[in-house]
Amino acid sequence: MRTVTLGPAGTYSHRAAGAVASDDDIEFRESIRDIVDAVADGDAARGVVPIENSIEGSVTETLDALAARDVAVVREVITPIKHGLLSRSEEFDTVASHPQALAQCREYLDEHYPDATIEAVASTARGVELAAEDPAIAGIGHPDNATDDLQVIAADIQDRRSNATRFFVLAPPAERSEAGGKSSFVVYPDANYPGLLLELLEPFADRGVNLTRVESRPSGEHLGDYVFHLDVDGGLFEDRTQDALAEIEALAEGGWVRKLGSYDVEHVV
Repeated sequence: MRTVTLGPAGTYSHRAAGAVASDDDIEFRESIRDIVDAVADGDAARGVVPIENSIEGSVTETLDALAARDVAVVREVITPIKHGLLSRSEEFDTVASHPQALAQCREYLDEHYPDATIEAVASTARGVELAAEDPAIAGIGHPDNATDDLQVIAADIQDRRSNATRFFVLAPPAERSEAGGKSSFVVYPDANYPGLLLELLEPFADRGVNLTRVESRPSGEHLGDYVFHLDVDGGLFEDRTQDALAEIEALAEGGWVRKLGSYDVEHVV
């Protein structure tokens, strides 16, 4: 089962994808949109993408890709994020990593390396690769990426010890399921009036369905027009979830509602 995720090897996405497929079946893409497109177009059986970090919040590139293409969410994988500072030498002047990793270690970098140049790159693994190539560069990534030539200068440098990231496991739309403890939806009401957001939330509250995440993103149609991403504690097999969703679909009759599906959650160390 060919599974695509963010590369190169050694990224946190790669670690999460290990819960879905063996290394022989994992292929890497350079962007989240490439991953979603591969699954939507039938070029991959599964895709693994980050959806939310406990420090930095939602991954907007994933939200936008899920609004643009029709795919199913079939699993959620949560993995702890343990950042290490890796370098060939302690005399470096640049720290390179993915923007999310840099943001998650902002306090540490400000305190210990205030004069270092911060360089955002495509992935944590790419930052580690640069550090392996150049002793003037340190990378932020998982300590397991250390080698004989690349040492861990400092471990657990993330600003919060509870740092973790949620990953969605994507599948083609035909594999969308109604079974699972959580469900996700993308709602485009194509409307804007006082109380709209309240009307979108009340159907779940009235039925005791807990909303675990509500996020708005620009639709791209015009300024002030939004798409809403909703996660709920409830499967689509439940009458209460189906009834609430029916109300949402009626409210958004001028736009659209995408059921990403229901799924269970797995924790991976």
